[in-house]
Amino acid sequence: MVSIDEVARHAGVSTATVSRALSGRGHVSVATRARVEAAAQSLGYVVSASASSLASGRNRSIGVLVPFIDRWFFRTVLSGVAAALMQRGYDVTLYNLTADREQRQNVFDTFLRRQRVDGIIAISIELGEAEIERLLELNLPVIAIGGPNPGLSTLMVDDTAVARLATEHLLGLGHRDIAHIGASPEFDIDFHIPTRRRQGFEQALADAGIPAHPSLYEPADFTIEGGFRAAMQLLERPGKRPTAIFAASDEMAIGALLAARDLGFRVPADLSVIGIDGHELGEFFQLTTVDQFPLGQGERAVAAILAELEPASAGTAEDPVEPHPTLPFELVIRGTTGHLDL
Repeated sequence: MVSIDEVARHAGVSTATVSRALSGRGHVSVATRARVEAAAQSLGYVVSASASSLASGRNRSIGVLVPFIDRWFFRTVLSGVAAALMQRGYDVTLYNLTADREQRQNVFDTFLRRQRVDGIIAISIELGEAEIERLLELNLPVIAIGGPNPGLSTLMVDDTAVARLATEHLLGLGHRDIAHIGASPEFDIDFHIPTRRRQGFEQALADAGIPAHPSLYEPADFTIEGGFRAAMQLLERPGKRPTAIFAASDEMAIGALLAARDLGFRVPADLSVIGIDGHELGEFFQLTTVDQFPLGQGERAVAAILAELEPASAGTAEDPVEPHPTLPFELVIRGTTGHLDL
């Protein structure tokens, strides 16, 4: 196994300089750092995590709390977190924080208290008052994505505004009979995102002087299958059918597209469909959506937490990291929405 002494001899510097150059802590000239990194790479030297931790008091690992691992949105945010941390030489310690009370308590009372992480990122998960207190007692930087989580630095998307933007796009195309695929109460957890999106939908309708019709709502579970079933219900229901569907997620919108195809509806000539998220399959289906840049959410969370851990390398006074920034979103118009043919 290659030692730090061998790297130092190969690069013609001291072991202390090697340590500073490879850890990123302490002043080392650009030329010297490059020489040390080249020597380490040529010799196959890898910094010992335990030795680095002892020397710096850091674990070079960030704990990530996430409620779901098997759902696209959470996987994508997590990918952004992991990639950004890897670029900065940090590992990820993942905690799948489910709704199980005993399991959650074990994470906060046992695992996080082992002090194996330097900071914590919570991905779109609503934390209880006691859980937030446990996090603050650790005296570690904590960044939450989605909120509010009182007492924590939080990156947030305005879900009401996102839904308004999607609905206003359909209204601007002349649609008035607009259906909404949202979520049933059991899925309306963690910040009540589906409820806020439904509120944005209803606000946009009210501003246009259009009453909300209960028959144009259908709950689903934020999956393609759920969106398919909900759209089938909406499109086969007796009475006036919708000319457009606003789904509270891209996966449900994709399900609606598949249902429309099976029923023989032309999109967008007979039915317009819009979703929310910026799903990777959106371009394939030519889905109009409001992109909330989930990959970028993970990257911004990493930038925020490393700004607290490594303020000297996180930016200048002219480029600060805001403590409570609002995350961006953008309407992406593709082929599934079009003007209503009267």
